[in-house]
Amino acid sequence: MKYAHVYALLLLFVFHASCGQNQTKVPQDNFSKEHNGLSESQLKEATTSKVPISMVRKIKQDRNGNILIAASWGGVFRYDGKSFTNLTSSKIGWHRFWDVLEDRGGNLWFASTDSGVYGYNGKTFRHFTTREGLANNAVMCIYEDKAGIIWFATGGGGASRYDGKSFQNFTTKEGLSSNDLTTIMEDNTGKLWFGTRGEPFFYDGKTFTVLKNKDGKGFNNVWSIIEDKKGIIWFGDVDGLWRYDGRTFTKVSQRGAFAIIEDKKGNIWTTGEVNPKVWALSRYDAKSLYNKMPIVTEIMSGPPAFLGLLEANDGSIWFGSGGGVHRYDGKTITDFKSAGGQK
Repeated sequence: MKYAHVYALLLLFVFHASCGQNQTKVPQDNFSKEHNGLSESQLKEATTSKVPISMVRKIKQDRNGNILIAASWGGVFRYDGKSFTNLTSSKIGWHRFWDVLEDRGGNLWFASTDSGVYGYNGKTFRHFTTREGLANNAVMCIYEDKAGIIWFATGGGGASRYDGKSFQNFTTKEGLSSNDLTTIMEDNTGKLWFGTRGEPFFYDGKTFTVLKNKDGKGFNNVWSIIEDKKGIIWFGDVDGLWRYDGRTFTKVSQRGAFAIIEDKKGNIWTTGEVNPKVWALSRYDAKSLYNKMPIVTEIMSGPPAFLGLLEANDGSIWFGSGGGVHRYDGKTITDFKSAGGQK
């Protein structure tokens, strides 16, 4: 396949206008060396494509219903229902984009794991790195809490809290279980939950509390945390899907869960590795979630790896893979590797 080589190599590595410092020119990557196994020509193929063809780890939706897609070295794309627009490649260059967020002010935030965070108000970009106070330039997740504070989960520096003026950073010195963070979620009580490469933890505004599994089995890379409509917390790690009722952890499935969502009907969807060679998009039936053996429907499996996950306003399920983005409408899976999409 045309993009098979790009995918194989990619798999080697798993705002407010007043915010930040003014920036007239964003530093560009130096392509005199290869980046994580990708040559300059392969990077150009990914970043000049009109659709996402590189690894998609996060998918979001903006206030207008557009789909926002963080496509690794390819850029951050916006899909308006008809066509894709690359929001980053011609403006801030090639970076390893991991997450994207639209805040309540309509500003866009782009997280990268090689160059910090970029804020975009529709006209100008702001660049935030350790020089501006960010805890680490490898940013895995961006989250806006109910108070409008922007949080960043970094891969090695802990958590950064940004109030629009300055950063406040938290590390293991303040009580985090690890400085290598993966995801952030705020529950209906206002507690912030953090996934890490090890034990998850939550923050009540004053204290960080590390969650220990009482059966003695530790967690292994908690990549996703959600709260369902009943207030139950769900955790996904490389070894399975977990449910937490505030007292007890229950392992729901052995299927790895990189991403988790709850759809409008109460079904739980996951993407993740189900064995060392196969990844899958899976749906757990709402009526059987609390059964000893929940009913699981495997919608699609493969390689490639399946990663980012979103239920759009129209009920369709969007999911990222090691080689692009896909949409499932309940009957058909559309692969957007070509301009018209391949079903």
